Amino acid sequence: MKQTDTPPVLVTGATGRIGRIVIDRLLDAGVSVRALAHRAEAAATLPAKAEVFTGDLTAPESLDPALKGAGAVFLVWTAPPQTAAAVIERLAAHVPRVVFLSSPHQTPHPLFQQPNPMAALHADIEHLIAATALRSTIIRPGMLASNSLAWWAPAIRGGQTVRWPYGATETAPVDDRDVAAVAAQTLRQDTHAGGDYVLTGPESLTQAAQVSTIGDVLGQQIPFEEMTPDEFRNLSKGTAPGPVIDMLLTAWSAAAGQPAYVTTTVADILGTPPRTFRQWATDHATAFTQSPQDYQSRRSRNSAQMKPM
Repeated sequence: MKQTDTPPVLVTGATGRIGRIVIDRLLDAGVSVRALAHRAEAAATLPAKAEVFTGDLTAPESLDPALKGAGAVFLVWTAPPQTAAAVIERLAAHVPRVVFLSSPHQTPHPLFQQPNPMAALHADIEHLIAATALRSTIIRPGMLASNSLAWWAPAIRGGQTVRWPYGATETAPVDDRDVAAVAAQTLRQDTHAGGDYVLTGPESLTQAAQVSTIGDVLGQQIPFEEMTPDEFRNLSKGTAPGPVIDMLLTAWSAAAGQPAYVTTTVADILGTPPRTFRQWATDHATAFTQSPQDYQSRRSRNSAQMKPM
């Protein structure tokens, strides 16, 4: 699609799971895109039509070239909190709008109400944004379906039993592609300024049922075994920060025994229903059978071959 004459959109977190898809969606809609990357060599993984800028959230002044003349920013915070105030100040000085990828820490459901450092950071950034003249939209995805790749794919690829805590706790996994589509839509349309959107998948599923769904898609039965929280902590050492592990365990424990929080926001904004977890698993089935390197290589080739809609 031919690009419009509207100011470009700057996408931070450009090589991340969601930021990368946001770039594709914006380019497909004819929007000029600037992609912020830590290193210039990241340009090789991004679409040729995206203008790549090097910059770092920990060095706020490095953002100025990418911000100058931009019409909106997709903000994914991927840095320590110390420079947040300076970054938001720079955004407010250069651009009129920001879409911030936050978390559902205000949502009245036990899964989202447990204190954790990431929620506190997101709340602080939201307060900083609110204190400026920026027109803002807050995007709050719940549990991402793609978490399954880190959590369960290694055991499934190895033909092992999936051992996991709180298997009966229900969540409503949301597809990264739906999160990115909502973000791209709100970046394109100024009518979403002031919006505060909690995004979930369409159904409440136990964690054990999610593993079973992956097995159905693969045509195999995946054994599932309950693990104690202490076992999970011990086995997770070195693979994730301790506060993240504690946050997950506390959230799953608090939400046990009740359905997940489910919204219709994806459908309300996009006009199409959100993808189910089964759809996500079907589209990512090879991630559970191939090595991570082979899977990523294949996805990179497919992305490079995709043409704008």
